[in-house]
Amino acid sequence: MKWAAMDSTCVETQTFYFMADTGKLAFAQVIYSNVAGIRTTCQFNCKIFSTDASKPQHWSSTPLNHHEFSEDKTGFYATDCALELSEDGTSYTIKSMNDPQSIVNLKVTRVTPGFVAGKDGKTLFGTDLTHPWGSMRHAFWPRCIAEGSIMTKDGPIDFKGRAFFVHALQGMKPHHAAAQWNFVNFQGPTFSAVMMDYTTPPSYGSTIVGVGGLAKDGEIITAGTTCSAKHLKTKQDTENDWPEPTEIKYSWTGTTKDGKPVEATIEGPLGNKVDRIDVMAEVPGFVKKIVAGAAGTKPYIYQFHPSGRNIPIELKLKIGDEEIIERGQLMSEATFISAIE
Repeated sequence: MKWAAMDSTCVETQTFYFMADTGKLAFAQVIYSNVAGIRTTCQFNCKIFSTDASKPQHWSSTPLNHHEFSEDKTGFYATDCALELSEDGTSYTIKSMNDPQSIVNLKVTRVTPGFVAGKDGKTLFGTDLTHPWGSMRHAFWPRCIAEGSIMTKDGPIDFKGRAFFVHALQGMKPHHAAAQWNFVNFQGPTFSAVMMDYTTPPSYGSTIVGVGGLAKDGEIITAGTTCSAKHLKTKQDTENDWPEPTEIKYSWTGTTKDGKPVEATIEGPLGNKVDRIDVMAEVPGFVKKIVAGAAGTKPYIYQFHPSGRNIPIELKLKIGDEEIIERGQLMSEATFISAIE
């Protein structure tokens, strides 16, 4: 989980997703961005989702000053902000006082091993893979416990509960890496199911790449690239023409370490989105410069939390001959950047 902190164009993030025992949903994120090796900027984002459609999301995004990394590149520091990995490598503390409306003091402890797909978690782009044009990397802690709080203007919100952590690196311009994304984070009493699924732009063959896994306390059940996210039903967004998903099917297949076949699915309606993010309106100016020059890019993120809309979500899991159905909380995203047809 070391920061790459590349000297060339990249966007690198560490994102922690929280599902509190109270039903509250949030994430905290550090973004490191480099534009062509000319300018490096860092940002701390924090969001507490509103389950009440009449109330706004609690969103905080602040630029960070004087950033630096620990000697071993596992820790990130900036003025009034620290992201630290424990010495034993099992927990992170996330602290930020950059925004008085959103003071973050959280701890995430993994209860399963982390995983990457392949030997290093990288997806390479280009015709010569010894000298790729770009790369993507994802590393996951799929099942964690969380403690701590986020202080808002209305008081502290306790986030004791479940968590999921992903470290992502796009070692290239974001719109060259992917045209569309799906993100899945399911946390149940016993099982977790996570996935990043993206479709490359037509210039890279509209290739679908999935990275995901299934976990329970103490073990990874299966992990790898045999997972997919399908939008079974969509509705046209009247503001930007993107096909907003309304019903989905997320699938994972693989084998356990002792060779048993594994299949898992989450299928059903998403309910009304909890938010739609106009990326170009939200991202800092320096990231706009990376994307704005690309014709036909109009990135939007659709975020869903069916449990917060009182829609039950079930993970159907088959391990060998054993069939399990578990209800849990789902947080998912569908991101559209550019057309793939």
